[in-house]
Amino acid sequence: MELGLTTFAERYPVADQDAPSPGQRLREVVAEAVAAEQAGLDVYGVGEHHRRDFASSAPAVILAAIAARTERITLTSAVTVLSSDDPVRAYQDFATVDLLSGGRAELMAGRGSFTESFPLFGYDLSDYDELFTEKLDLLLRIRADQPVTWSGKFRPPLRAATVHPRTERPLPVWIAVGGSPESVARAGLLGLPLAIAIIGGEPARFAPLVDLYHRALAEGGHAPQPVAVHAHGYIADTDEQAVADFYAPYAVAMSVLGRERGWGPMTRDTFEALRSPQGSLFVGSPERVAEKIATVRDTLGLDRFMLHPSVGTLPHHKVLHSIELLGGKVGPQVR
Repeated sequence: MELGLTTFAERYPVADQDAPSPGQRLREVVAEAVAAEQAGLDVYGVGEHHRRDFASSAPAVILAAIAARTERITLTSAVTVLSSDDPVRAYQDFATVDLLSGGRAELMAGRGSFTESFPLFGYDLSDYDELFTEKLDLLLRIRADQPVTWSGKFRPPLRAATVHPRTERPLPVWIAVGGSPESVARAGLLGLPLAIAIIGGEPARFAPLVDLYHRALAEGGHAPQPVAVHAHGYIADTDEQAVADFYAPYAVAMSVLGRERGWGPMTRDTFEALRSPQGSLFVGSPERVAEKIATVRDTLGLDRFMLHPSVGTLPHHKVLHSIELLGGKVGPQVR
């Protein structure tokens, strides 16, 4: 199983200090990706967000900077909000990263759990699912066919259009989901790899969705495809240190997001429930986190697990140490 990391270049306050500047966070993200490769991890992902508390509105640009500093690690979006993007430009951006990196880029396409990008780029949220369906169709056509003749509702048609540059191998396109059965089934029917974001509840409850995905793959006549999980978590030398480092920044971030989405504030009791063996948080010592990852791997039949440490912004040196532990201690135990 592949192990990796994801980030949104979060910009929440760190301890008693102000939030880091966008430039500082972006430079830290590049350094964290370099550290991930040095630690022996397999993949590094950068998500797309268009708001003050994240500095990652242009994942392909960030991944291109990482490509210049690395040699082996896979570089993925986590995710590309395809519903409010242009598929032509998205393909060009990630084809460019793929060529710069020697064939290490992926595009994870999602509908987006945040809504800021829709009015920013002139789209109506009432078209949420229809936008994604149409734009995914065009992206896959661009990846497969040259020239492309296509028409749809939300962008001008293409007539025998060629899109450059072309990758030297088919650009990997994943479908990223938050738990919608319709999205899971779509990924399977299209024969695309599936990435599941698990940010609450019990990971085991996603097993029926993975079963649905495998049935949809078979119905679509496709070969087995990889399944990945993205989850919040953090590793320190001991369970106590991990909790001491992670809880306060995590509570700040989740409480801010909770006020926007109608959740209650993050409490210590809720945190401990999420950190339990059945919960969705992967926080603790290398031994604790390795055991939990292995359990979820076996329960869901995973091919990739991606840990997201900086849910609330953590001091950079602590993230680097967590990366070192994930690659040097957790990885060997899981494998």
